[in-house]
Amino acid sequence: MTKPHFILASASPRRIALLSQIGISPDNVVPADIDETPLTKELPRQLAKRLSLLKAKTVATSHPDAFVLAADTVVACGRRILPKANRVEDAEQCLGMLSGRSHRVFSGIALITPKSEVFARIVETSVTFKRLDKKDLASYLSSGEWEGKAGGYAIQGLAAGFIRQIKGSYSNVVGLPLFETTQLLQGAGFQVFK
Repeated sequence: MTKPHFILASASPRRIALLSQIGISPDNVVPADIDETPLTKELPRQLAKRLSLLKAKTVATSHPDAFVLAADTVVACGRRILPKANRVEDAEQCLGMLSGRSHRVFSGIALITPKSEVFARIVETSVTFKRLDKKDLASYLSSGEWEGKAGGYAIQGLAAGFIRQIKGSYSNVVGLPLFETTQLLQGAGFQVFK
Protein backbone atom coordinates (compact mmCIF):
# COMPACT_ATOMS: atom_id res chain seq x y z
CA MET A 1 0.00 0.00 0.00
CA THR A 2 1.44 3.36 -1.02
CA LYS A 3 1.69 6.21 1.42
CA PRO A 4 -0.73 9.07 0.63
CA HIS A 5 0.84 12.26 -0.65
CA PHE A 6 1.27 15.18 1.72
CA ILE A 7 0.67 18.62 0.22
CA LEU A 8 1.36 21.94 1.86
CA ALA A 9 -1.12 24.53 0.60
CA SER A 10 1.33 27.40 1.12
CA ALA A 11 4.42 28.79 -0.57
CA SER A 12 5.77 30.14 2.73
CA PRO A 13 9.43 29.15 3.17
CA ARG A 14 8.92 29.54 6.93
CA ARG A 15 6.18 26.89 6.97
CA ILE A 16 8.29 24.51 4.90
CA ALA A 17 11.22 25.00 7.31
CA LEU A 18 8.98 24.55 10.35
CA LEU A 19 7.55 21.28 8.98
CA SER A 20 11.08 20.00 8.40
CA GLN A 21 11.75 20.53 12.13
CA ILE A 22 9.24 17.78 12.86
CA GLY A 23 10.53 15.55 10.07
CA ILE A 24 7.93 16.36 7.41
CA SER A 25 8.92 17.18 3.86
CA PRO A 26 5.87 17.88 1.69
CA ASP A 27 5.56 15.80 -1.47
CA ASN A 28 4.28 18.93 -3.13
CA VAL A 29 3.85 22.62 -2.31
CA VAL A 30 0.72 24.10 -3.89
CA PRO A 31 -0.14 27.66 -2.89
CA ALA A 32 -3.86 28.40 -2.88
CA ASP A 33 -4.74 31.42 -4.97
CA ILE A 34 -7.50 32.98 -2.86
CA ASP A 35 -8.68 36.44 -1.88
CA GLU A 36 -7.38 37.06 1.66
CA THR A 37 -9.33 40.28 2.23
CA PRO A 38 -11.13 40.27 5.60
CA LEU A 39 -14.91 40.32 5.45
CA THR A 40 -16.78 43.27 6.93
CA LYS A 41 -16.61 43.08 10.75
CA GLU A 42 -14.68 39.79 10.60
CA LEU A 43 -12.64 39.24 13.76
CA PRO A 44 -8.98 38.15 13.57
CA ARG A 45 -9.68 34.65 14.91
CA GLN A 46 -12.51 34.14 12.40
CA LEU A 47 -10.33 35.37 9.52
CA ALA A 48 -7.49 32.96 10.34
CA LYS A 49 -9.91 30.02 10.50
CA ARG A 50 -11.81 30.94 7.34
CA LEU A 51 -8.68 31.47 5.25
CA SER A 52 -6.95 28.28 6.40
CA LEU A 53 -10.05 26.22 5.58
CA LEU A 54 -10.52 27.96 2.23
CA LYS A 55 -6.87 27.35 1.29
CA ALA A 56 -7.09 23.66 2.23
CA LYS A 57 -10.38 23.12 0.38
CA THR A 58 -9.16 24.99 -2.72
CA VAL A 59 -6.05 22.81 -3.05
CA ALA A 60 -7.79 19.57 -2.01
CA THR A 61 -10.21 19.81 -4.94
CA SER A 62 -7.26 19.18 -7.30
CA HIS A 63 -5.61 16.61 -4.99
CA PRO A 64 -8.41 14.43 -3.58
CA ASP A 65 -6.14 11.52 -2.62
CA ALA A 66 -3.70 13.53 -0.51
CA PHE A 67 -3.37 14.98 2.95
CA VAL A 68 -3.63 18.74 2.37
CA LEU A 69 -2.40 21.06 5.12
CA ALA A 70 -3.06 24.79 5.03
CA ALA A 71 -2.41 27.58 7.48
CA ASP A 72 -3.04 31.27 7.79
CA THR A 73 -1.52 33.64 10.31
CA VAL A 74 -3.19 36.87 11.41
CA VAL A 75 -1.59 39.51 13.62
CA ALA A 76 -4.05 41.65 15.60
CA CYS A 77 -3.98 44.66 17.89
CA GLY A 78 -7.26 44.37 19.74
CA ARG A 79 -9.82 43.73 17.01
CA ARG A 80 -7.72 45.43 14.36
CA ILE A 81 -6.21 43.06 11.80
CA LEU A 82 -2.73 44.17 10.78
CA PRO A 83 -1.78 43.75 7.11
CA LYS A 84 1.09 41.87 5.52
CA ALA A 85 3.63 44.64 5.08
CA ASN A 86 4.38 45.09 1.41
CA ARG A 87 5.60 48.70 1.64
CA VAL A 88 7.88 50.34 4.17
CA GLU A 89 4.96 52.60 5.16
CA ASP A 90 2.88 49.51 6.05
CA ALA A 91 5.68 48.14 8.22
CA GLU A 92 6.24 51.49 9.92
CA GLN A 93 2.56 51.83 10.73
CA CYS A 94 2.33 48.25 12.08
CA LEU A 95 5.45 48.60 14.23
CA GLY A 96 4.16 51.91 15.57
CA MET A 97 1.01 50.14 16.76
CA LEU A 98 2.94 47.21 18.25
CA SER A 99 5.49 49.39 20.07
CA GLY A 100 5.24 49.11 23.86
CA ARG A 101 2.16 46.92 23.90
CA SER A 102 0.87 43.36 23.61
CA HIS A 103 -0.76 41.95 20.52
CA ARG A 104 -2.10 38.56 19.49
CA VAL A 105 -1.06 36.22 16.71
CA PHE A 106 -3.71 33.78 15.48
CA SER A 107 -2.98 30.85 13.21
CA GLY A 108 -5.68 28.80 11.61
CA ILE A 109 -4.53 25.33 10.59
CA ALA A 110 -6.70 23.12 8.42
CA LEU A 111 -6.18 19.58 7.22
CA ILE A 112 -8.15 17.65 4.63
CA THR A 113 -7.50 13.92 4.47
CA PRO A 114 -7.68 11.50 1.51
CA LYS A 115 -11.06 10.45 2.97
CA SER A 116 -12.27 14.09 2.67
CA GLU A 117 -12.31 14.52 6.44
CA VAL A 118 -11.75 18.12 7.54
CA PHE A 119 -9.87 19.02 10.71
CA ALA A 120 -9.19 22.57 11.87
CA ARG A 121 -7.70 24.40 14.86
CA ILE A 122 -7.03 27.97 15.91
CA VAL A 123 -3.92 28.76 17.94
CA GLU A 124 -3.41 32.07 19.76
CA THR A 125 -0.15 33.53 21.05
CA SER A 126 0.30 36.81 22.94
CA VAL A 127 3.42 38.84 22.11
CA THR A 128 4.62 41.94 23.98
CA PHE A 129 6.95 44.41 22.28
CA LYS A 130 9.27 46.82 24.05
CA ARG A 131 8.76 50.49 23.28
CA LEU A 132 10.57 51.10 20.00
CA ASP A 133 12.59 54.28 19.68
CA LYS A 134 13.37 56.01 16.38
CA LYS A 135 16.72 54.23 16.06
CA ASP A 136 15.10 50.77 16.58
CA LEU A 137 12.47 51.57 14.00
CA ALA A 138 14.86 53.00 11.39
CA SER A 139 17.27 50.08 11.77
CA TYR A 140 14.56 47.46 11.45
CA LEU A 141 12.89 49.14 8.50
CA SER A 142 16.21 49.37 6.66
CA SER A 143 16.77 45.61 7.17
CA GLY A 144 13.88 44.70 4.85
CA GLU A 145 12.99 41.75 7.11
CA TRP A 146 9.44 43.09 7.43
CA GLU A 147 8.62 42.51 3.74
CA GLY A 148 5.62 40.25 3.27
CA LYS A 149 5.29 39.61 7.01
CA ALA A 150 1.95 39.85 8.81
CA GLY A 151 2.21 42.72 11.28
CA GLY A 152 5.44 43.94 9.67
CA TYR A 153 7.93 41.82 11.61
CA ALA A 154 9.62 38.42 11.74
CA ILE A 155 10.09 37.08 15.28
CA GLN A 156 12.76 34.66 14.06
CA GLY A 157 14.97 37.53 12.90
CA LEU A 158 16.10 40.91 14.19
CA ALA A 159 12.69 41.64 15.74
CA ALA A 160 13.43 38.98 18.37
CA GLY A 161 15.32 41.77 20.14
CA PHE A 162 12.07 43.73 20.49
CA ILE A 163 10.10 40.96 22.24
CA ARG A 164 9.70 41.47 26.00
CA GLN A 165 7.37 38.52 26.51
CA ILE A 166 5.63 35.76 24.64
CA LYS A 167 2.76 33.64 25.98
CA GLY A 168 1.99 30.58 23.91
CA SER A 169 3.52 28.95 20.87
CA TYR A 170 6.68 30.54 19.46
CA SER A 171 6.36 28.55 16.19
CA ASN A 172 2.83 29.96 15.84
CA VAL A 173 4.31 33.47 15.57
CA VAL A 174 6.83 32.23 12.98
CA GLY A 175 3.94 30.88 10.89
CA LEU A 176 2.91 27.35 11.92
CA PRO A 177 2.18 26.10 15.45
CA LEU A 178 4.13 22.83 15.47
CA PHE A 179 2.63 21.14 18.54
CA GLU A 180 -0.94 21.70 17.34
CA THR A 181 -0.05 20.76 13.75
CA THR A 182 1.51 17.50 14.96
CA GLN A 183 -1.59 16.72 17.04
CA LEU A 184 -3.88 17.49 14.10
CA LEU A 185 -1.91 15.27 11.71
CA GLN A 186 -1.61 12.36 14.14
CA GLY A 187 -5.30 12.60 15.01
CA ALA A 188 -6.11 12.27 11.30
CA GLY A 189 -3.93 9.18 10.93
CA PHE A 190 -0.88 10.78 9.31
CA GLN A 191 2.35 9.37 10.72
CA VAL A 192 4.53 12.29 11.83
CA PHE A 193 7.36 10.58 13.69
CA LYS A 194 8.67 7.58 11.80
